[in-house]
Amino acid sequence: MKALRLLEWKSDPVLVDVEEPDPGPGQVVVRIGGAGACHSDLHFMRDLEPGLIPWQLPFTLGHENAGWVHALGQGVTGLELGQPVAVYGAWGCGQCGRCRLGTENLCEDPAAAPAFMGGSGLGLDGGMAELLLVPSPRHLVPLPDGLDPVAAAPLTDAGLTPYHAVRRSWPKLAPGTTAVVVGVGGLGHLAVQILKATTAARVVAVDTRAEALTLASEVGADVAVPGDADAAQEIRSATGGRGADVVLDFVGSDSTLALGAAVARSLGDLTVVGIAGGTLGLSFFSVPYEVSIQTTYWGARPELVEVLDLGARGLVRARITTFALEKALDAYAAMEHGRLEGRAVVTPQR
Repeated sequence: MKALRLLEWKSDPVLVDVEEPDPGPGQVVVRIGGAGACHSDLHFMRDLEPGLIPWQLPFTLGHENAGWVHALGQGVTGLELGQPVAVYGAWGCGQCGRCRLGTENLCEDPAAAPAFMGGSGLGLDGGMAELLLVPSPRHLVPLPDGLDPVAAAPLTDAGLTPYHAVRRSWPKLAPGTTAVVVGVGGLGHLAVQILKATTAARVVAVDTRAEALTLASEVGADVAVPGDADAAQEIRSATGGRGADVVLDFVGSDSTLALGAAVARSLGDLTVVGIAGGTLGLSFFSVPYEVSIQTTYWGARPELVEVLDLGARGLVRARITTFALEKALDAYAAMEHGRLEGRAVVTPQR
């Protein structure tokens, strides 16, 4: 079968022939219906220095995956051949306290995991192939009725990651509050929908691209603010001078972090999701009183169940452009040059 594999760091992946996976005891093979292309993959191709992450090359890309159960290894129960499933992509050790709670994204014994702080498409073979070997059925979530694998695939990361970020700030998003989404790309446009579906907060979207602000308004943002020198003043004005109760930064650059600190309200949350490499100097007077600053990494398996439910009910839906497996490099090129609206999904079966 064909697979899009990363052969060397800081290089483009290559479409090559590989052997079809055969499940061993306790394993499952999924026939991939959709595999999302993520901006983090570009860091592997462009920025990541060899040796920085202890993953072994080569591996197949694609950590946002959904499809149908294709084959079951000995001893696997609770799944049926042909059943549509989403793949929870963070594969931890499975034994530590956090893994047993379903938060394998925060595994406390990563050395015992299949790949150190990795998973499908992150140090191990992912879904940009016809078939994906999944080491345990605990990594599979049955798709609810009304949600097909192509629509579900980006929800496993681009939906799950902002859902986790929003969920941890729910107590601060009561009626009368404001949430700011900085960066309305693949994750940000889903964050807007998640905020509208699960909270009563007013949503302000910020981006430097006019088309991204248009998308933000189309998916439910109450206010769209250009990410220029006047952005902080406009956000303050939109909140009656109080500032934002929650700021979700899906860029993570120096300028967006500074914007978040400038518009955060006292007692608010500033959550950094984007990995653009920016820094924020912190001192007693650098942010409003009692602002909490945190990062996030992916989300928990139980949260993925909730995201898929929102997707099946039409409350959260990624704006998707599909690409055949043979055109997967075109998806990354469109992403890299800012020509992609929402999320790219590679469809090996089409």
